[in-house]
Amino acid sequence: MAKSPPSFRCAECGATHAKWSGRCDACGAWNSIVEESPLSKVPGSGLGGAKGKLITLSALDTKEAPPKRAKAGMDELDRVLGGGLVPASAILVGGDPGIGKSTLLLQAAAAFARKGLKTLYISGEEAASQVRMRAARLGLTDAPVGLGAETSLRDILTTLEAERPDLVVIDSIQTMWSDRVESAPGSVSQLRAAAHELVSFAKRRGTAVILVGHVTKEGQIAGPRVIEHMVDTVLYFEGERGHQFRILRAVKNRFGPASEIGVFEMTGAGLAEVSNPSALFLSERGQPAPGSAVFAGIEGTRPVLTEIQALVAPSSLASPRRTVVGLDSGRISTILAVLESRCGIPFTGLDVFLNVAGGMKVIEPAADLAAAAALLSAREDTALPADMVIFGEISLSGALRPVGQAENRLKEAAKLGFSQAIAPTGTKADGTTGMSMRKLGDLVTFTGEMFGAG
Repeated sequence: MAKSPPSFRCAECGATHAKWSGRCDACGAWNSIVEESPLSKVPGSGLGGAKGKLITLSALDTKEAPPKRAKAGMDELDRVLGGGLVPASAILVGGDPGIGKSTLLLQAAAAFARKGLKTLYISGEEAASQVRMRAARLGLTDAPVGLGAETSLRDILTTLEAERPDLVVIDSIQTMWSDRVESAPGSVSQLRAAAHELVSFAKRRGTAVILVGHVTKEGQIAGPRVIEHMVDTVLYFEGERGHQFRILRAVKNRFGPASEIGVFEMTGAGLAEVSNPSALFLSERGQPAPGSAVFAGIEGTRPVLTEIQALVAPSSLASPRRTVVGLDSGRISTILAVLESRCGIPFTGLDVFLNVAGGMKVIEPAADLAAAAALLSAREDTALPADMVIFGEISLSGALRPVGQAENRLKEAAKLGFSQAIAPTGTKADGTTGMSMRKLGDLVTFTGEMFGAG
């Protein structure tokens, strides 16, 4: 392997020389030229002897203005983005097929375009005529959005360099292909190459790029996980296609809080914003019935009240069924084990069905107590009071642990007409909500006071 020639640099001015000499020709300094060592000495790999540019370093106390944000005027979308769209940001949106990703992003592109942003919509899955039909159905044909149907990454980047848009939507990243990668579109190599080029363009030109990603059967974004690490924001579009509610959840956001949600309702005219999701999730709740409990939760920065429904029935199977929708099935199994072990309430030989009404997904441990209340209510065939909300975490010992932001949970409940709450001992609330709150220390006390069991 050929050895790279030595390199010489002036210690005074930094000028490079092909060979050593006693005097620098650039600055005139004497005995300032020294030989540089190579960056890497590993044979067959590494950077070799060529030097790069010096990086400009700054102190931690350097003050910079916060990034300017462009608001779409869709409050739920702006909330999930952290307050608006940040220039030069890369956003990945994932969701099940047919959930409404293209509909939402077309509405968002039209909203940003009407606010003055130069917006392009590049579709790799549908023809331009299909996108125009959707825009006509949604009443968006008057929006100044540039529409293109292309999958060649080279052609797309050439167009973006010429147009210099403020926002570009790529639908979807799985259909993009690079002629420098010898693999089929949608493969790991193509996904990595396409995402890298588009994110690099966003950072280089100050253009915000929104990438649409498919999801696997497990609900994760398809392809390498490196795509999620390359972008600034990752949004998941949740909900059931047979249900009218759609939830846009931020699982990663470098410019705002993660776990923030935006709630939409699917209508004939597209996705409509839901400004008060708590009232909507509880709108179909009728008279008190066994197996129903209202949970006061926190999603991101907003309190959201949801109804947890349970059904417990005798099982004819050797292994009773455990069906959980909208909650972590592992935590529900733990709650059932704690109820049997610590409270002496068996669920052996009983089928258990648990559901969060409205298609909502609850991931915080604060829902443990509400889920236990719904299970006990269904098992004992006893309805909980209609004006009661419940929240709290259950430990393996059966103790109830307090959760954060209790005051915000209670204020949201009081706003919707709830007058009493059950929470763990140690919950911090100043009493300004006007609600009657009962603080309990363990699950045994809870089951005894509410259902006379334990």
